[in-house]
Amino acid sequence: MKQKLIASGLIAALLFGSCNTNGPGSGVSTINMVAEGEPEIAEITAAPNVPAPIKDRGPKKLIVDLITTEIISEIADGKEYTFWTFNDIVPGSFIRVREGDEIQLNLKNAANSILPHNIDLHSVNGPGGGAEATFAAPGHEATFTFKALNPGLFVYHCAAPPVPMHIANGMYGLILVEPAGGLPKVDREYYIMQGEFYTKASEAGYLEFDNDKGNAENPDYVLFNGKKGSMLGANMLEAKVGETVRLFIGNGGPNLVSSFHVIGEIFDKVYIEGGKTTTENIQTTLIPAGGAVIVEFKVDVPGVYNIVDHSISRAFNKGALGQLKVIGDEDPRVFKTGGFDKE
Repeated sequence: MKQKLIASGLIAALLFGSCNTNGPGSGVSTINMVAEGEPEIAEITAAPNVPAPIKDRGPKKLIVDLITTEIISEIADGKEYTFWTFNDIVPGSFIRVREGDEIQLNLKNAANSILPHNIDLHSVNGPGGGAEATFAAPGHEATFTFKALNPGLFVYHCAAPPVPMHIANGMYGLILVEPAGGLPKVDREYYIMQGEFYTKASEAGYLEFDNDKGNAENPDYVLFNGKKGSMLGANMLEAKVGETVRLFIGNGGPNLVSSFHVIGEIFDKVYIEGGKTTTENIQTTLIPAGGAVIVEFKVDVPGVYNIVDHSISRAFNKGALGQLKVIGDEDPRVFKTGGFDKE
């Protein structure tokens, strides 16, 4: 009887396993994973927010809609700049998918744009990362479809000529491809992207791109999320004592390497350059231009923590400064003012 029960259990396990052909440990290569169901509109968000975690779902067919625009908006201290954007925001919308998903990307170039635009997603296996397939003149749109084969955090950007100008004007964002089974659960997730701005005054009175400064790699501003003070004051990131925070950080460039650091915290885990390899107990992590990283850390005591590019003149003189506000109870075992208690 016992042998029959064991045999029945083994058969049930084999049958259950054969139904989940797309999950972790299924042995199915990503390229052969089947995206099931009708296409759905993907959730996308503006920084510093991110879409909901993927969790343990199977591959889906997703539709991502992006529009390229050329707008005038504040960059710093009341000064306005001619931004080129995806979805009217810098950085562009955060896209979150999982490996095995099939994504239809629709790119529309606004009718009032001056130049053609496109998109190169570093998560794409195919010519130009989709740049050739999505090249769109003003008032036109283009579509291509790709399968997300490689888990990781990837930059996307405009790759229409002149490429440095398009990127320097703010045309970049992040796409996260979660592994099958999803990322480990954390309490808070945020989206940060660094970029440089090379400016000069235009005849119309606002700032615009300065090609000479760009070639010299001498920016006037190095900013998080496209605006000085984007994560200061009322816009500070928030967490509570005891929570684990995960930051998805990209570097749009177009030229400088970021030395990303949170003053008063140590990164418990760093997904190096946004990939599978992790390391622990890191103080500062490098992010190349056109690259990304995922960091995680638990906050132990309350306070305001500065988020900086530790090429430190950029933080305090050029704008690469944000803040994380942590609320909750003090823990003198970890940190306190003053010296040792007297016996």
